[in-house]
This record gives sequence, C-alpha cells and structure tokens, in this order.
Amino acid sequence: MEKPFKLIGVGSPVVDTLANVDDAFLAAHVPGAKGGMELVSADAIADIISQMNASLVQAPGGSAGNTAVGVANLGLPTTFLGKLGNNETADFYRDSFQAIGGNIERFKVGDAPNGHCLSMVTPDSQRTMRTDLGAAMTLCPDEVAPEDFVGVQHAHIEGYLLFNRDLLYRVLECARLAGCTVSLDLASFEVVGAAKDILADILRDSVDIVFANEDEAGAFTDMGEDYMGMAAELASLCDIAAVKLGKNGSLVQQGSQLHRIEPLVVDNAIDTTGAGDLWAAGFLYGWLTGKDLPTCGRYGSILGAEVVQVMGGAIPADRWEVIRGELA
Repeated sequence: MEKPFKLIGVGSPVVDTLANVDDAFLAAHVPGAKGGMELVSADAIADIISQMNASLVQAPGGSAGNTAVGVANLGLPTTFLGKLGNNETADFYRDSFQAIGGNIERFKVGDAPNGHCLSMVTPDSQRTMRTDLGAAMTLCPDEVAPEDFVGVQHAHIEGYLLFNRDLLYRVLECARLAGCTVSLDLASFEVVGAAKDILADILRDSVDIVFANEDEAGAFTDMGEDYMGMAAELASLCDIAAVKLGKNGSLVQQGSQLHRIEPLVVDNAIDTTGAGDLWAAGFLYGWLTGKDLPTCGRYGSILGAEVVQVMGGAIPADRWEVIRGELA
C-alpha cells in the first residue's frame, strides 16, 4: 500500500544563529575542538555572542531538520518528529517547515524555549557549533509511539539522539514497528566517541543506511585515512554506507560493491554548515525515488555543493527550481 509520507525526519528542531569568526576568536572564547559540536547552556551561547563583533544570520537548522527540509523542497511528502519550544523561535521553525510543504502534525511542543545552535564559521569554511537543545532535549521515550511513524516509508534519524540512548532506542523500535526503513547520520566525531560502545549493535540491528563524514567514520573505525576500509566496515554492519569526504567526493558501499562519487567543485564555498545534511537529502531523494546508488550519490553531491555557497544550512528558495531541474 502506498504510504502518504516518503520521509520523516527525527531529531532536534533547533534554530541556527550563524556568524563569521576567525580562528583567534575560537581560540580565545570557545573551549573545545574546532569543527565539532558540543552541548552547552543558553547562557553559554549568549556569552559567546556577546563577545562577537559580527553580523548574525538566523535560519531553521538541526541535522535531521536540514535533511527533511531538503527532501521536502525536492517535492517528496515529508514530516518531522521532534519537540518544539514555547517561544517565537519555535513559531519561526514551524512556519518555515510548513512553508516549504512539510507536514507539521507530528511535532511535539514543550514548555521550555526552543532549541538554539550557534554556528561559527571560520575563513576556511569550517563551522564550529555550540548547541542548547532547549525543549528538544525534553522529548521523552514515552512521548514517542508507533503511530508517529504510521504512513511513512522511511525514517531519517540524526546521530545527536545517541546522547539520549533511551529515546533513540524507542524511536528505532517504533519506526520498525510501523514498517519504516531507517537511516542514521552519525552527526559528529564527538557523538561517535560518546556512543562507540553501542553504535555497532545499533547499525547492525536497526539501521539500513548510515551516513558519516571522514571524521565520524574515522572515530568509529580507528582506520586513520583508510576511507575505503571505513566504508567497507560500515557496510558490513548495515545495508548501505555512505562516507562523505568533502572536496574529495564520497564513497557509497553496499555489500562488496563500492561506488566512488566524484565531488562537485565550487569556486565560492563560504560555509560547510548543513553540507552533510543536504548531501543526505539528495541521496535519500534518489533512493526513495528508485535511483541507483551512483545516481543517489550524485544527487547528494549536487545539494552539498549548493549549500556550501551560502551561510547556514538553508538553500535559498530561488535555487530549488534550478536544482529540481538538475535532478530530473
């Protein structure tokens, strides 16, 4: 039977605040590794912003949110499971998702302010993120039911849920009970490090497609720069593994079959925020419409190359018609 929704994104519906900073600012004001994501308080984000001399841009964000928005903009029926807050930031997120054709009926609403991510972009286009999950963090396993996934073909889950293991296990259980296939984006090397003890079992038992960049795949496999080895190890655990290598393209493996996906080179990359999320959106659009894996990977490259040319993880509305033409 045809399902009304092709995809449900599952994760934290956070709003991004984006700012251009230099490496000296990160070193002086932002503890932790450049290029990663760490959970902090709302006050910590406000303190960092107070020390900036930069213009700020606001956009809907969140890893699974960016992917779901991409799939919706490509024309597939899409919905989302996550917890919004009780403030204007939440209204902004909900209205933005609905405006591009996303279904908003499966959002939960909490009593806390909405989740917020500060994404600091350095001149090398790398982004370093500090996130206060706000209401999104209050989503409880008992608020998730198989009914949330009814009528959905595929569930795309962000790896940040690995910080809340009980919630992730419940999401995976309910998705499977509803008959969904499942993809998991490993999200960041910090996430992989924190969840390494359970990650292999989750991939083996509950995931059909895994998305990882070279840092995440390296943190999981401890293989240095053996990217083909990383793809093979991940593909030994679930059906399809995609290892994204930035400017060097990507590797997609299913069983023993490895596909090299050539990169799309852009001259004006300014921000990598959302690049992996939009790559996953292009890939899943291809996969959900029956394309072969090299084509899925090419679609991922098209969207990933598009989003690095703008600040934030949102491709401008006027570009989507052009992109849909390229994928036709």
